Amino acid sequence: MSRLNYHHLHYFWAVASEGHLTRAAERLHVSQSALSAQIRQLEEQLGQPLFLREGRKLQLTELGAVVMRYAEEIFALGNELLATAASGQGRGTLRIGSVATLSRNFQEWFLQPVLKEADVRLVLESGSLDELLQRLKAHELDVVLSNRPALGDDKQSWRCRTLARQPVVLVGPPRPEGRTFQFERDLPALPLLVPSRKSEIRLRFDLLCEELALQPAIRAEVDDMAMLRLLARDAGCVALLPAIVVRDELGKGLLQQYCVVPRVEETFYAITVQRQYLPPLLQDLLRMAADDQARSLAAP
Repeated sequence: MSRLNYHHLHYFWAVASEGHLTRAAERLHVSQSALSAQIRQLEEQLGQPLFLREGRKLQLTELGAVVMRYAEEIFALGNELLATAASGQGRGTLRIGSVATLSRNFQEWFLQPVLKEADVRLVLESGSLDELLQRLKAHELDVVLSNRPALGDDKQSWRCRTLARQPVVLVGPPRPEGRTFQFERDLPALPLLVPSRKSEIRLRFDLLCEELALQPAIRAEVDDMAMLRLLARDAGCVALLPAIVVRDELGKGLLQQYCVVPRVEETFYAITVQRQYLPPLLQDLLRMAADDQARSLAAP
């Protein structure tokens, strides 16, 4: 077989991604006829059609689906090469995606070892987990920080490393001295602020309440930890959240920890893709986080 023309393959990948010849031509700034000719040459080289036309849309043939998987891997590897080359100056640039609802205090803890290094450039972006994983897959990000693991499938496998596990607590206005808090006795009477039902914390808390036959008085459900932190500080209610989120408020006495909620915790993950080369800076951060986690587990 003659050598593969990667220019033809890129045009095929663009059309398959769009599912439409006209949109792909506009995206590539070429005419439809020129684009069709490139695809036809690739089909002639492979000896089989790659698309079936259904109305105005193009559907991949069985071979087309196979070629598409190869194309995605090839161009993702090219993006990885560019990212690797770009990180070769000094200690380099680290591109981090963070789920929008993730604790800012946790992010600061993870990045603390490199925040003051003059030869390190950090690019921090937030978004939904699905959005960030797509950018990670395309090697536009080096790592995604999340409080939910990424579930792989037959098209994509993710590598999830556990960075930390944080206890979840109930915090609220300082209580009168001498008044001890008992979880099962006092919880139902509290005006409660909780994470939304999309949160792993909320899922575990609901299961615990069901098991103990408790009916908490939920005043608000909040899917953003920064907002939950503000409401915990200013609304006079009791909030369910990881202790690290309100670390400063607890230290200043603005809030009081009522109790550690049994069997409920938040897990923080670093998600990466399988790649040939992991940036040394990211390797250092992951190793330091793992060391911290090991020390916390070993502590009495």
